[in-house]
Amino acid sequence: MIMRESFSTDKAAKPGNPYSQAIITSGRQLWISGQVPVDPVTGQLVEGDFAMLAHRVFTNARLIAEAAGATLANAIKVNVFLRDNNDFAAMNEIYKQYFPEPRPARTTVQSNLRNTPIEIDCIVAMDDSSPTTQS
Repeated sequence: MIMRESFSTDKAAKPGNPYSQAIITSGRQLWISGQVPVDPVTGQLVEGDFAMLAHRVFTNARLIAEAAGATLANAIKVNVFLRDNNDFAAMNEIYKQYFPEPRPARTTVQSNLRNTPIEIDCIVAMDDSSPTTQS
């Protein structure tokens, strides 16, 4: 039987809709839901240039991974959604700061995002010593 446990942390933005912030599976994988540039303290979208918003998105994913006892260095798959493909090069430079070599498999698509120029989700492998309790 596959175990599926909801995981959340106050260190990253809370979902505003009916979904889990992340799921941990019995295969020791952390599935992080789509992250947008929401400040975890205020719950509001961050304002600023693309780089500031992209850093917030990747930071939110990093904070969820760390709260689960994992790290983005163990990410195995990342999906990046961009409203404007002209932001691709800037996103790549910021992405490299959060995902070290060997970088995870990735899909990047232009998407009809409503309130943000970038959203990501990712799957992170957890080692056997990573906790599965919520923080």
